[in-house]
Amino acid sequence: MRDMLLGRPVEERDWVVVGETPESMIARGFKPVGKDFPVFLHPETHEEYALARTERKTAPGYRGFVVHAAPDVTLEQDLLRRDLTINAMAMDEEGRLVDPYGGARDLEQRILRHVSPAFSEDPVRILRVARFAARYAHLGFRVAAETLELMRGMVAAGEVDALVPERVWAELARALCEPTPRAFFEVLRECGALARLFPEIDRLFGVPQPPEHHPEVDTGIHTLLVLDQAVRLSPDPVVRFAALTHDLGKGLTPQDLWPRHFGHEKAGLAALESLCERLKVPNAYRKLAEKVMRYHGHCHRALELRPATVVDLFYRLDVFRTGQALDPFLLACEADAKGRPGFENRPYPQAEWLRQAGDAASAVPVQPLLEQGFKGETLGRELRRLRIEAVKSCRQQFMEGRSAV
Repeated sequence: MRDMLLGRPVEERDWVVVGETPESMIARGFKPVGKDFPVFLHPETHEEYALARTERKTAPGYRGFVVHAAPDVTLEQDLLRRDLTINAMAMDEEGRLVDPYGGARDLEQRILRHVSPAFSEDPVRILRVARFAARYAHLGFRVAAETLELMRGMVAAGEVDALVPERVWAELARALCEPTPRAFFEVLRECGALARLFPEIDRLFGVPQPPEHHPEVDTGIHTLLVLDQAVRLSPDPVVRFAALTHDLGKGLTPQDLWPRHFGHEKAGLAALESLCERLKVPNAYRKLAEKVMRYHGHCHRALELRPATVVDLFYRLDVFRTGQALDPFLLACEADAKGRPGFENRPYPQAEWLRQAGDAASAVPVQPLLEQGFKGETLGRELRRLRIEAVKSCRQQFMEGRSAV
């Protein structure tokens, strides 16, 4: 209902069945699939049909619920247990809107508002509100003040501490795919959940950087600006995660060294490892994030690096072994460079130079060396030498091309 009223594509439909029992659904040919509550697959369309149900809180956390599904549960009672009013609407078989809690009004006013005080019983809803903010912020949606207050109370009561890492990561990964991921972190920070769920990111706020390089000064703000640029440059959540985490080391710089952050690339590796271990982050995300954290400074200085240093960087990035490692790295680094006020639309020739250099170095053939009798360490040294020569030649052509422009 929500996306249909917003004029957005409807990817799936959720069906709520009133006045039935599990036995009657099975008798009609529906296949039961729900473990915690009665959900069934339609025998022909295979769409999900859930019996109308209510929930009762019995223990802390998001798993402490008893579900009641019975023929006497009304549609209005079922909708009452939803998280947000914009998600508590339905349409009957005649196409009439069922909206007992003002969801259509809140859609029109662009407000994310909880349905009832029962919202506070499930800490996952904090993450969901933040994710919906990431999905709809570009349309002007905001979280209602009373909902934010309720979320702050949940954080203070320790409800978010009961969230399992897999669920936190799942919501983060989905938020990274939304149009405005920064809103996910802004909402979590506003209600106090960012410090509990993502302390490595939360502690970046209030940490200054040199204003001559960072007009925004605040590292946390810079991080969100970098994330904005990553969204502009790539739909890949792996690239966006690397952009998000690239400066975690600046949150560990001693205050007496501010606003400089010498060695923050290496200092942040432990924080990145801690975050990834805690949330069970998939390896693809970890590997790129680590490379971007370690070497984004090299990328920014790429036009100043010696050809040998460039080739060694390619080895560290696994460019020659994987063939696909360079572009995601360059996109995250470009997002970092552009994630500063006034820099958003500036050219980033370092990326184009490294792409050309990577192509040139990768094009050096190995077979002629094998035919000449090179093998083992001597093969590796000669191959590196030829790759350096290829990069040197490519650099000269690149610089001449820039001068001509």
